[in-house]
Amino acid sequence: MKKHDQDYIRRQNRLTVFEMIKNHHPISRAAIAKRTGMSPTTVSRIVAELTEQGYLFESDQVSEGIGRKSTLLDIVSASVLSIGVELDRGHMNVGIVDLQGNLLCGGKYPRDPDESPDKTIARISEAIDGLTKLQEIDRTRIVGIGVGLPGIINNEKGIVMFSVQLGWKNVALADRLKELTGYEVAVDNELKVKALAEHLKGVAIGSSRTALLGFGNGVGSALILEGEIYRGETNSAGEIGHTTVDPNGMMCECGKTGCLQTYINISSLLSEANRIRPIRTIEELFEARRSGEQWAVQLIERALMYMALTVNNIVCMYNPDSVILSGELVDKIPEVYEEVEVLCHSRFIWEPLRGSFAFHRSELNERGVVIGSGLLSQNRFFELS
Repeated sequence: MKKHDQDYIRRQNRLTVFEMIKNHHPISRAAIAKRTGMSPTTVSRIVAELTEQGYLFESDQVSEGIGRKSTLLDIVSASVLSIGVELDRGHMNVGIVDLQGNLLCGGKYPRDPDESPDKTIARISEAIDGLTKLQEIDRTRIVGIGVGLPGIINNEKGIVMFSVQLGWKNVALADRLKELTGYEVAVDNELKVKALAEHLKGVAIGSSRTALLGFGNGVGSALILEGEIYRGETNSAGEIGHTTVDPNGMMCECGKTGCLQTYINISSLLSEANRIRPIRTIEELFEARRSGEQWAVQLIERALMYMALTVNNIVCMYNPDSVILSGELVDKIPEVYEEVEVLCHSRFIWEPLRGSFAFHRSELNERGVVIGSGLLSQNRFFELS
């Protein structure tokens, strides 16, 4: 076997053991060996390395049978920290995440929708510097930065290939941010990292096939299969917002006509609403509906119908055991989740698949992308260690 193959197997085994302890702590060495299929010797060697490096500690012993006691292993949460960043059209969120995915602190910063990539990247660096100083964070424990943003991302190279919402194309985000901060940077699509966070820390713990849908300034989806992000050939899996539902429909900001997201996303809804009267926010639009303005009733009911259709299409394609609704529409407007759920179960989910999945609202809400990005950065660190 070639040396680089041996190194790869060693790193993967190390990561597997570490993830097992993170997700099932406290846990014994014997239980790890049983669950992973590794030999007790391999598990003990890896545990010794991780303990020596300060990531693990041994807790109380428990009985595993007559006359036998096993020492349990646990995580030193503060031994590793990472920075999670969410980039959106009008804002960015920055936070510090510990080894168990807890968000220790964070801040929200406005962003000009027309801001250049260089200016945004410089402001991310400034926000990280300010946050770590304000919170007196030991920067030697920070292992990297994770960034989640809408668009098509080359996650291996950290390049934003195309982001309609940000107006970015071929931006080497990871390299530029590393130059400013000195940290390794992982970059990915924001729904993919949010789905990862929900799988590890939110409503989808224990799920083997999780589908997350995002409804907000765009429309998208992400799938977690057996704990891994499903990416597709070019990391573009899940871009359901740009599937065509009407070739003669409305013009999408991507340049095509009739994209699904033109019937759901916030900017499209506000644009149509303003043909009737001035509406500044999505909250105002829903208030017009609650007041019985018929044009608002029809506009929103059409959007809710397309959201339910989107859930059905995802369920038919991937047969998940969990479906999570997330995004600004779901977070800001309480009735959206309930109404979409009713539509799904009463009309739109294909009958053979009704009851085949759990239906959830995002538990992490606006924290999800920051936590997921931070965890992504940590995963990258331990994969390369």
